[in-house]
Amino acid sequence: MEKKQIKRALVSVYHKDKLDIIIKKLHAEGVEFISTGGTQSFIESLDIPCRAVEDLTGYPSILGGRVKTLHPKVFGGILNRRDLELDKAQIAEYEIPEIDLVIVDLYPFEATVAAGADEPTTIEKIDIGGISLIRAAAKNYNDVVIVASQDQYEPLFDIISANGAVTSLEERRWFAKEAFAVSSHYDSAIFNYFDGQEESAFRYSENSSKVLRYGENPHQRGVFFGKFDDMFEQLQGKEISYNNLLDIDAAVNLINDFEDITFAILKHNNACGIASRPVLVDAWQDALAGDPVSAFGGVLITNAIIDKATAEEMNKIFFEVVIAPDYDLEALEILGQKKNRIILIIKEAKAKTQQFRSILNGVLVQDKDSHTETADHLKVVTEKAPTDEEIEDLLFANKIVKHTKSNAIVFAKNKQMCSSGVGQTSRVDALNQAIDKAEAFKFDLKGAVMASDAFFPFPDCVQIASEAGITAVIQPGGSINDKLSIENCNENGLAMVTTGFRHFKH
Repeated sequence: MEKKQIKRALVSVYHKDKLDIIIKKLHAEGVEFISTGGTQSFIESLDIPCRAVEDLTGYPSILGGRVKTLHPKVFGGILNRRDLELDKAQIAEYEIPEIDLVIVDLYPFEATVAAGADEPTTIEKIDIGGISLIRAAAKNYNDVVIVASQDQYEPLFDIISANGAVTSLEERRWFAKEAFAVSSHYDSAIFNYFDGQEESAFRYSENSSKVLRYGENPHQRGVFFGKFDDMFEQLQGKEISYNNLLDIDAAVNLINDFEDITFAILKHNNACGIASRPVLVDAWQDALAGDPVSAFGGVLITNAIIDKATAEEMNKIFFEVVIAPDYDLEALEILGQKKNRIILIIKEAKAKTQQFRSILNGVLVQDKDSHTETADHLKVVTEKAPTDEEIEDLLFANKIVKHTKSNAIVFAKNKQMCSSGVGQTSRVDALNQAIDKAEAFKFDLKGAVMASDAFFPFPDCVQIASEAGITAVIQPGGSINDKLSIENCNENGLAMVTTGFRHFKH
């Protein structure tokens, strides 16, 4: 591996945190510095000499700082190929000093957009000189080291601490790869700002990645791109898997729709038990009652702090993951008895508002289904109106069916899911599955309500539900046969409300 000595460094950064230890270490190794404006003042404040870029180029910073480093004496020093005789001759002819290390970062464009700045302010945060320096130094990684963000400070410091101001080709190529990741992410953010809602091209970028043990199955590779630690604190447990992540995502999306104290148990991205109760341990026990068989090995989530009493009951079954806003100390001691059990604290982090998946030779993108119906969205379409208690249960069931794989039917009573029919090819099959599960776990469906994720194409579902004891139904409406389903409800004394919102989930 070809070693290269760092003799001269160009440093021009917006963020100066932790820069001092790098500069001091390089100075101790005899490295000279070239810099601009505030970075030059920062270096000189460390009692380290620093040459101004203006002295090198013979030009001052102009156009309000828009042009500082864009000059042949800067880019020639970076891009010249040390082993090419023609480059050597031109460098000598034009008295261009070689630059072996570039430390640069970019104006905070994304942060400026996120802060809601006006367009002129945002445009001024589009970096020109910095992005050009990054690309030039990364292109010439054969001779030059590029440090394009604070994330690379530590790797650089480790290298120069171990080897002095010397780098290998492999190390320089790694820094170049990281630099192009920075520049491509930056350009994606700028494009998306200008593209707005036009969606003329698909550009999505995540800088953090984690290689998983495998994908959905052991023969598939799996990688998570994102900052999991921004949303969760993992207190203990084994490495989180691809399938764990899918279940965690489904669990968080589900629990976020509930304001009452609620406990949910999920398996394969669907709720197999969920209940809302004033006391958490009661919510847990009633959620578990929904399907104690499927709960084995499931993912558990609540929107309340888990206490000792709840933890003791939870610990009686095997589960892989538990998610909560926090845990009592005694609860943690109980839940932590199984060392592989994944225990997560969910943070107040903002989730993505779009979803996308690769299909065929492209990508499908859609807005996340963030609509949650309230009583104001309900339209009574039958002669009988639902009672206040039934309305609460209808809204409760509707939240669950929204997060259940289609075709889906959910039965609920007293803010407890009695059963569900999940992922069936017909709505009748989903309904019959839900009835069979309710019977298997001894739920009396008399007085329960039914939620459907989409409209009823025929009145058969309403008829079957009525015979099972269902007294109220919630569905989107919109079928050409809505009238037939409504008439069936009227004949059987059921109340039906429509919402106007379908919730397919594939």
